[in-house]
Amino acid sequence: MFTRRALVLAGCVVVVTGCAGSAARETPNLGRAATPAEIAGRDISIAPDGRGLPQGSGTAAQGATVYAQKCQACHGEKGVGGPNDRLAGGQGTLASKTPVRTVGSYWPYATTVFDYVRRAMPFAQPLSLTDSEVYPVTAYLLNVNGIIGEQDVMNA
Repeated sequence: MFTRRALVLAGCVVVVTGCAGSAARETPNLGRAATPAEIAGRDISIAPDGRGLPQGSGTAAQGATVYAQKCQACHGEKGVGGPNDRLAGGQGTLASKTPVRTVGSYWPYATTVFDYVRRAMPFAQPLSLTDSEVYPVTAYLLNVNGIIGEQDVMNA
């Protein structure tokens, strides 16, 4: 039994070593290097401290309109009652047996909300919202969770 395992292991080492050696000698034809402009267009990460936020601003009052048009069908009126994840409420439930993970209870950080909404929403059309829509929607979500006021301005 030991001999069979040793031979199998030795065979695997030879195969892996052989593959690694041949891969190092060949250059795959996988396209071309991205240009700095192409990289900049896709580098949309937002750091927790706000680095990377684009120009723009918005209030929760403005965000209510965008939310109604582009978010409400999936997440419900004021972030509750839609077929997809609940976005409002749930504060104080995370330590309970039935935690409710929402923007207000689990992700109450403007930069995190902005980054996620900008990158992934609406679900069927990710990256389709403009920064002028994401700022007010972020403000709206923070407002319906009681984190900011309706007229507070959300910006970089």
